[in-house]
Amino acid sequence: MAQDLANQNQNSFTWLVGGGVTSPSGFLAGASYGEIKNYGDEPRFDVGILAGDKNCTTAGMFTKSSVTGWTVQRSKKLLEERTLFRGVVVNSGNANTMTGAQGKLDANEMASLASAALETDADFILNASTGVIGRAMPMNKIKVAIDAIEMHHDGGDDFARSIMTTDTTTKQCAVKFTVGDVEYVVGGCAKGSGMIHPNMATMLAFLTTNASVHPEWLKTTLVANVDRTFNMLDIDMDTSTSDTVLLFASNTVGEQITSDEHPAAELLSRAIFEVCRELVRNIAFDGEGATVMIEVVAKEAASENDAKLVAKTIASSPLIKTMVTGKDPNWGRILMAAGRSGAEVDPDLLYVEIAGTGVFERGSPLDIDLDQLSAKMDTEELKIEISLGKGVFEATAWGCNLTKEYVSINADYTT
Repeated sequence: MAQDLANQNQNSFTWLVGGGVTSPSGFLAGASYGEIKNYGDEPRFDVGILAGDKNCTTAGMFTKSSVTGWTVQRSKKLLEERTLFRGVVVNSGNANTMTGAQGKLDANEMASLASAALETDADFILNASTGVIGRAMPMNKIKVAIDAIEMHHDGGDDFARSIMTTDTTTKQCAVKFTVGDVEYVVGGCAKGSGMIHPNMATMLAFLTTNASVHPEWLKTTLVANVDRTFNMLDIDMDTSTSDTVLLFASNTVGEQITSDEHPAAELLSRAIFEVCRELVRNIAFDGEGATVMIEVVAKEAASENDAKLVAKTIASSPLIKTMVTGKDPNWGRILMAAGRSGAEVDPDLLYVEIAGTGVFERGSPLDIDLDQLSAKMDTEELKIEISLGKGVFEATAWGCNLTKEYVSINADYTT
């Protein structure tokens, strides 16, 4: 998948084989198994730490849900107070959400345990938790697990595995580019298979770069790229209580980027976008029970917001998700979703394609062979395009099909 994404930027970017959050210089990571979750393939990890060799310039985004985990509340508050952090401690299997006053103490203790291991102050450690809501944190297990973590400059893969819940595979990548004689690297990892309909941020995602950056530029860049990638992703129309995106800059190469006028600013922002998009695509491919990744492109919209509304509404529609599962070219559902999206839509101007085949144009169905189109829908990656005929704005959203396996996974999740 990364190779496909690289085609647009082949003259600028190089994807790193096996790349992840420790690909940029100045980062190390580690993980261990604390028996907090009892599922997943070996080697099994459920507690991890990602850190800089020294304090990093940091930006973050979090769920807008009114029901949030203690780790979200703690990290969000700290990021409102400062921009330099050493790293983040994460656990999977337990969300530490709706766990009463004890949950707040547990979030603080997690950070304290990690800070002791890194020989820094707890306020320089952010944290994140993902898993079941409403269950007390097993702090005795977490303490043992944090004590067992060994940090390495190539520990990104173990860290990526430690954040997985119902994921069937890790999601991680890294890209590099050069400006002058400076080589910049952006890495990332994410988790997510279910409860994914991001509002402001996403499941859990951690991004790193070796670039030297001003905190305001970093935050602005993160917001813009999250909005174009993670916020355009849907698995099941449910927003997590734990959504967190953190971007760490180790400030180890180049002169500080303070504005878009810097020679490396545009390429760095694009590299962050490419890493985010690759992670989003990986999440969509690995949606709970999914067999097809769906990419929806909305074109010729009257505004960027309209393009986003149409693309994400189509990608998140349960009827379209099941249509894809059945390889059923029921294109009327696409028009239905576009019409209810809230965007400016005129059926007499629409053009719709499924898997490269036009099915509707300017108010009328096109004459197509439904059996042939159904056969084209038998794929692991399905593209739906809709042109609104209203303007020049475009947006892309990602999702996946809905299967019986999704129901099974979530029907038996805690019992």
